[in-house]
Amino acid sequence: MTGLRARLLTKPIHKWAKGALPALSQTESEALTAGEVWWEAELFSGNPDWSKLLDVTPPKLSPEEQAFLDGPCRDLCHMINDWQINHEDADLPAEVWSFLRQHKFFGMIIPKSHGGLGFSAFAHSEIIRFISTRSVAAAVTVMVPNSLGPGELIHQFGTDEQKEHWLPRLADGRELPAFGLTSAEAGSDASAMIDEGVICKGAWDGEEVLGIRLNWAKRYITLAPVCTVLGLAFKLRDPEGLLGDTEDIGITCALVPTDLEGVETGRRHLPSSTMFMNGPTTGKDVFIPLDHIIGGPEYAGRGWMMLMSALAAGRGISLPSMGCAAIALSAHTTGAYARIRQQFNLPIGKFGGIQSPMASLAADAYAMDAARHLTCAGLDEGRALSVISAIMKAHATYRMRDALNHAMDVHSGKAVIDGPSNYLQPLYRAVPIGITVEGANIVTRSLIIFGQGSIRAHPHMLDNMLALQEEDPEKSLEAFDKSFWAHVGHTTKTLFRSWGRALTGGRFAPAPDAGAVAPIYRQLSRWSAAYALTADFAFLTLGGALKRKEMISGRMGDILSEMYILSAALKRWEDEGRQEADLPVVEFAAAEAFKRIQTALDEVIANLPARWAAWVLRVLTLPGATRRSPSDRLTETVSELIYEPSASRDRITGRVFEGCNRDGVQVLNQCYAKVVEMAPVMKRLRDARKTPQEGLEAGILSAAEIEEIEAMNALVAEVVAVDDFTPEALAALFPSRKQPSAAPREAAE
Repeated sequence: MTGLRARLLTKPIHKWAKGALPALSQTESEALTAGEVWWEAELFSGNPDWSKLLDVTPPKLSPEEQAFLDGPCRDLCHMINDWQINHEDADLPAEVWSFLRQHKFFGMIIPKSHGGLGFSAFAHSEIIRFISTRSVAAAVTVMVPNSLGPGELIHQFGTDEQKEHWLPRLADGRELPAFGLTSAEAGSDASAMIDEGVICKGAWDGEEVLGIRLNWAKRYITLAPVCTVLGLAFKLRDPEGLLGDTEDIGITCALVPTDLEGVETGRRHLPSSTMFMNGPTTGKDVFIPLDHIIGGPEYAGRGWMMLMSALAAGRGISLPSMGCAAIALSAHTTGAYARIRQQFNLPIGKFGGIQSPMASLAADAYAMDAARHLTCAGLDEGRALSVISAIMKAHATYRMRDALNHAMDVHSGKAVIDGPSNYLQPLYRAVPIGITVEGANIVTRSLIIFGQGSIRAHPHMLDNMLALQEEDPEKSLEAFDKSFWAHVGHTTKTLFRSWGRALTGGRFAPAPDAGAVAPIYRQLSRWSAAYALTADFAFLTLGGALKRKEMISGRMGDILSEMYILSAALKRWEDEGRQEADLPVVEFAAAEAFKRIQTALDEVIANLPARWAAWVLRVLTLPGATRRSPSDRLTETVSELIYEPSASRDRITGRVFEGCNRDGVQVLNQCYAKVVEMAPVMKRLRDARKTPQEGLEAGILSAAEIEEIEAMNALVAEVVAVDDFTPEALAALFPSRKQPSAAPREAAE
């Protein structure tokens, strides 16, 4: 029986809300309820409990995981010739494929009980990150079997029989998996797929059994050209009622051996000329028994739920690890190159125009790796972090693009000329791959981070929506009455928090006892309250139309993402023992984050259709308060952190493959070390204003020092040099290219 408040006050609001908010489809409901919320919910609350963040145990590698990283993982990187993979063979060498199988690189997430390595999410991330600093093609080959695909889905949802049969074979590489989701009709909107399975009877192992007749046409499927088992997502129908009364059962995931009649694989796409195995697959009248449905027949129609639950690996681990690798390698190499390369008799790292992108590289490397660590910590607690994984996927790959652009700008012509010694080009070509796969960033940013996060992370929004979805009118009103007024109370508290913190500039906002970074926590508390209040006003004034206002939801998603990444950077600083030398990079990251948060919030308010709400929000949040970019002095200080060798530089860039004799990273590192070693000698020469030979004659330098200078100059020349090719070598790279005729040269003469 509903109370007086519900009948008099809540009932008309309930009626309005029913009309304002569209009914959730089954697909939307499954997407919203998949996974769980964690630290992002505290940021969304408007009053984050910082103790919850600081109490998260930092992730660590076990001795076994560390040994794998130092052993097989490093050995793999030494085996790889990335130029040969991408420009000559269009594939990993046979011995590399064999090595990957032998050391169970494809079975990192498979439990030891089923023959896998049973590694943690953090170990998985560290391995992918390390390999990515050497070869994107190799990293993608390793990441896909350990990400969204048959292994992950069988591990989470498979029957005991499926686990016993498939997981050991996947772990040791006897079976190589791929997962077919994307098709021409269904990209980011997977529910639009037309790939179909029909329940029917057919022949299997000489007997007539109940099964599924499949027809599909998928594209962009990594490992499809070489896979032996295809995980397939399709729409299942039962027109003859062989399973029950439902004809359109829904999206289903099943295992399809690729040696079955009607299955076609083998053709390849060329994703940005990065030669990992990727291609289309089609199937025509392919029959499989019902027990090939992942999870068995009872999981028919539950494919979308399964996919949403399993996306955390691809979005939260694999692609963010590759993105962080690219940012770290960009910072590592750019800092070294800026120390080595001279113009106007000065290392280019001393020019202000170079220091600005260098500082951004350092800050992004520090902050994004901090967010990667925090996300892995949550995943290793057993959490399915759907919203955070979306944040990580989008922003790690966005910042990967920014980092490589900065690195290319500083390296200039060195990075433009392709060849075996160009360590930036392979990652630069991979940028659009990371940004478009596992859910295109445009959709992830505009619809998922805030669209899903606003409902899941908000303290009361999901309860409101579930109450409105209740079919029984009495129960719906009763549940809505409870959740709605709790929502009103929350909004009222948030309003006063936001206003008070805005008026005081956040000086008295909650913060932990965090030493020098306590003011940054206070500012985050301020913007968390402003964000939560703005979200509630957006819900109030736009209702269900909010999900169509993608520019507004995209900016709101950016704010939540910036708060998550910055809070992770603060936790990293705490976890690493409050390293004083690293404080400038934390302050730089905070200044950049607050500038982006303020700009995004100001633009949200400026574009709210309800102008009264915009006016009220502007008063209560003061988004126009001045936030500037980091000062020139701070920028110079942060750029020095990757310019000079130090423990800070090592922490910022993290584990990076040090290079081998087939790439330019090794000679860059050797030259960097030599230039730093010779700095006092070169300073002596500069102060005396003499050439090396004059210095020798004047007794300023010894003969041994002259030899060291010559060795250094030889290394510098090797670093600055770019690759070139004879016509014959180019003809070998491009066999169809004809040798140039002598006629143009003769005509010119």
